[in-house]
Amino acid sequence: MTAPAPGTSPPALAVPAVRLPRRRGVELALLVGAVLIPVYGYCAVGLAHDGAVPRGAAGYGAALGGLALAAHLAVRLRAPYADPLLLPIGVLLNGLGLVLIYRLDLETPDAAAPAQLIWSGLGVALFTAVVLLLRDYRTLARYAYLGVVAALVLMIAPSCFPAVNGARIWIRVAGLSLQPGEFAKVLLAVFFAAYLADNRAALAYAGRRVWRFHRLQLPTGRVLGPVLAVWTISLGVLVVERDLGTSLLFFGLFVILLYVASGRTGWIAIGLVLSAAGAFLVGTLEPHVHSRVADWLHPFASIEAGLGPGQLAQSLFAFSAGGLLGTGLGEGHSILIGFAAKSDFILATAGEELGLTGLTALFLLYGLLVARGYRAGLAIREPFGRLLAVGLASIVALQVFVIAGGVTDLIPLTGMAMPFLAQGGSSVVTNWVIVALLILLSDTARRPLPGPDAGRTDAGRTAAGGTDAA
Repeated sequence: MTAPAPGTSPPALAVPAVRLPRRRGVELALLVGAVLIPVYGYCAVGLAHDGAVPRGAAGYGAALGGLALAAHLAVRLRAPYADPLLLPIGVLLNGLGLVLIYRLDLETPDAAAPAQLIWSGLGVALFTAVVLLLRDYRTLARYAYLGVVAALVLMIAPSCFPAVNGARIWIRVAGLSLQPGEFAKVLLAVFFAAYLADNRAALAYAGRRVWRFHRLQLPTGRVLGPVLAVWTISLGVLVVERDLGTSLLFFGLFVILLYVASGRTGWIAIGLVLSAAGAFLVGTLEPHVHSRVADWLHPFASIEAGLGPGQLAQSLFAFSAGGLLGTGLGEGHSILIGFAAKSDFILATAGEELGLTGLTALFLLYGLLVARGYRAGLAIREPFGRLLAVGLASIVALQVFVIAGGVTDLIPLTGMAMPFLAQGGSSVVTNWVIVALLILLSDTARRPLPGPDAGRTDAGRTAAGGTDAA
């Protein structure tokens, strides 16, 4: 090999492209397990209740398997580098939710599982449409302000309809019921991500320090204005619709994204103070919310008064009866909770019949789904995509926390639907849209870059030195 001429630089060595694994085969193998586990649970319920395998077991397995295969083919075609765990987790949680609802159907005259399966099919169809048609997630940022207007309309619309179980969160027309707040949360996540990505420089500028807390810096008044506006709107939703869950999700999501965009601990302090102030104010003055706070503080008050156990007390009894390994699918008594056993308190059925072991497995699935969403966000260099991934994953995390905390008496009940598990068409459709967007974002994060950086992912390029701090 000849040496380079004096005064000239040595020729650049060509870096061979590294062929990154797409992991679609791994995803397909995990999907097989994600379908077989709910089918086994479906059969176990029938054996425990009737002593025979349900006649619809094959059809249930075929329907769930067909939905999983359709979603997998869409991901293989349009997002080949997507995270291989997101879709199987969604299918498994959705399938387990159908099993739990079917199990409760056996104790009630109305069957909700067939309708939930239809809603699940609609959710997978929308998932497929998002994956196939949304070629670039950054397109969503162009319609962020139109989306927030639509979100506010969806949040206000239920106030024009009669209250259901004390809360105005439903729209009922011609026998069809929808919960618009479920769709609004995705639109809000898109708007928050776009707004904070555009204003992250101003958000990162800190104001004066808090006395005696030199590491805690509050934001400037000009930046604090939008935060107070969001807090006021969330408080208004709580007062008008008596919906504690949506208001907590709305404000909590905004505070999380504020912190991610700016990196300032002052936002966390402001979020905690405003949340506590709003909860205390409405919990004291609004009767429906006040009753939930009272139940949280004294869950066995109705028993002591001789009126029998209420819903929260029955939920705690169900968790206690489940113990470590549970009573077994189909052998619990969580139906004593009443009308909300299939929706707000579906986790109590899982706790009783699957035990602490089954609950831990469910929470690990949710934790893994959230963690993979955060991982995609950390790997994306572009601010809007990073914030959108964190926001979507945070929606799932916040919902799981407030629902699990409510049914276990950790916090007051909120009346939200457990993602994928609980009965509710609006919820399951929205959650499939969230998974679709996370898959597109993870595909962007793991896809090799063209040109000189071929073979590196977006994360690899960031680690090499090309950063774009939000």
